[in-house]
Amino acid sequence: MATLIRILGIDPGLQHTGWGIIESDGHRIKYIASGVCHSKAEHPMPDRLLAIQTLLSEAITRHQPVEAAMEETFVNKNAMSSLKLGHARGALMLTVALAGLPLAEYAATVVKKTVTGKGRAEKEQVQGMLQYVLPGTKITNPDEADALAVALCHAYHLPVRKLRAL
Repeated sequence: MATLIRILGIDPGLQHTGWGIIESDGHRIKYIASGVCHSKAEHPMPDRLLAIQTLLSEAITRHQPVEAAMEETFVNKNAMSSLKLGHARGALMLTVALAGLPLAEYAATVVKKTVTGKGRAEKEQVQGMLQYVLPGTKITNPDEADALAVALCHAYHLPVRKLRAL
């Protein structure tokens, strides 16, 4: 019998960070919780990062995941946007590390291919597969959906990652 593992998925963003938590026993996937951490653009950067860290930390404390996965980001044409997103990713990684969770990263194309079978799938296709795999789940935000997709991707890749670690 496979071990039940609770996984946190993160879709990083400075203004909107999606998070989603699922449970997997290797065959069955169950939705636990999800949400979005918001920060206000008019606030100073340190306050925005603290808001993201606080909200994600609260979700981790409340739902007790044992694994975490985050979507990798690509470099934007706008260097300032990339730098700001890098700040958010750093705050998120630190939050995960302080919680003692191992963190895996997946490219967006890997997440989409794992969830839908197509690396260039549209957001609607990803959300459709999430509704199929996690029936009854009410996904209200695209960032939340992306985070659940990252968690699902990690659930599917976790057995292979654990074998490679041996």
